[in-house]
Amino acid sequence: MQVDLAQNYFELFGLPVAFDIDVADLSTRYREIQRRLHPDKFSSASDQDRRLSVQMTALVNEAFQTLKDPLKRGRYVLRLRGIDTGEETDTAMPPEFLVEQMELREALDDARYAQSPLSRLLEIGKELQRATDDRVRQLSSALADPSAASQERARCLVRELQFFHRLHDEIEALEDELA
Repeated sequence: MQVDLAQNYFELFGLPVAFDIDVADLSTRYREIQRRLHPDKFSSASDQDRRLSVQMTALVNEAFQTLKDPLKRGRYVLRLRGIDTGEETDTAMPPEFLVEQMELREALDDARYAQSPLSRLLEIGKELQRATDDRVRQLSSALADPSAASQERARCLVRELQFFHRLHDEIEALEDELA
C-alpha cells in the first residue's frame, strides 16, 4: 500500500503531465490502484494503515475525477504550470463569447414556451456540446504550445468551458422540471 501523497495527479497514475490523455487507459489505471488500496483490504490492519488507506483512496478518487473531465483537467494542468484561471475574480470575457452566451441563454429561456420544449432543449444541448467540443479541441492545442500567449488562451478557454458547464447543468435542470 504505497502511494506518494505528494505526487501530482498525473504522477499518481503514471502518466505524463499533458492535457491529452487516453481516458480509457486512465480508467484502467484507476481501477488497478483502487484494487490495491481499497480500505476493505486493510480491515485487519492497524488503525494508522486503515486511515492511510482511506486517505489514499480519497486522493485517488479526487485525482481520477479531475483527470477524466476536460474542464477540471485543463484547470489542473494550468495550476501545475502556476497559472490561476481566475474564475472567481476575473469577470472580463471576450465580447463574442458573451454574445454567444446570451444567445444560448435566450434560447434556453425560449425553450420553456416552445411547442415541444424537450425537443428544443435537446437541440440546444447538441449546440452546446458542439461548442464545448470545439473549446476542448482549442484548449488541447493551446496547452500543447508552451508560449505565454497560448497559456493565456488556455486560461481563457477554461473559463469559457466553466460557463458552458453551468449552462449544461441548467439544461439538465430544465429537462427535469419539464419531464
